[in-house]
Amino acid sequence: MYTLLVVDDDPGISALLVEYLGSRGFAVESTSNGSDGLLRLARGGVDLVILDVMMPGMDGFETCRAIRRADRSISQVPIIMLTARGDDFDRIVGLELGADDYLPKPFNPRELLARVQAVLRRSTSDSAESDPVLRAAGIRMDAARRECTVHGEMVDLTTTEFDLLHALVAAAGRVIPRESLMATARGDAYASFDRSVDVHVSHIRRKLGDNPKKPQMIKTVRGVGYLVPRDTSE
Repeated sequence: MYTLLVVDDDPGISALLVEYLGSRGFAVESTSNGSDGLLRLARGGVDLVILDVMMPGMDGFETCRAIRRADRSISQVPIIMLTARGDDFDRIVGLELGADDYLPKPFNPRELLARVQAVLRRSTSDSAESDPVLRAAGIRMDAARRECTVHGEMVDLTTTEFDLLHALVAAAGRVIPRESLMATARGDAYASFDRSVDVHVSHIRRKLGDNPKKPQMIKTVRGVGYLVPRDTSE
């Protein structure tokens, strides 16, 4: 059974999610602020966080940043952010801070359930048998261990970032259209937020140490998508 942590200061929404997601087979816990959410994460056993943006004190952005800066046992937990205002700014900031997905309020609980299931499928999929260790452009992707290294140095990626980079490395030398990467990032045909893949790629480049003005690991093909070059030794 997966354990979900809802971090939201609205008791009505928290109660709704505990009841609805709990009736769908999840163990659901809730906290009303970011500080308590971080304390719960530190105890371990949380598979995904549903994080509200608009909270007093430590808001969702600050909480997301703290999670991604924590040690590896906490930093890789998938995060779905709830954005009350529903504007692009909140969504871009959330993605830049490392959120895996977002959903504007008010939302349909069934849509949130679908997104939770999609993110969990990606984060817990075992590719040990079907996917070998992949290498391209100095990047090494181990799907079984969900590990990425660049020139031997470990790189911490979120679930979505790992899946996007894995798709690009697996197709090294070929351009992957933005639409295909969107399907990888979002898992279905949700109403797409055009900037989300670009924001994720920008975040991945920063973590890889790839110069954003002249990237060598993830190249932009204008009007089409992105590609990771093959290793020159191939």
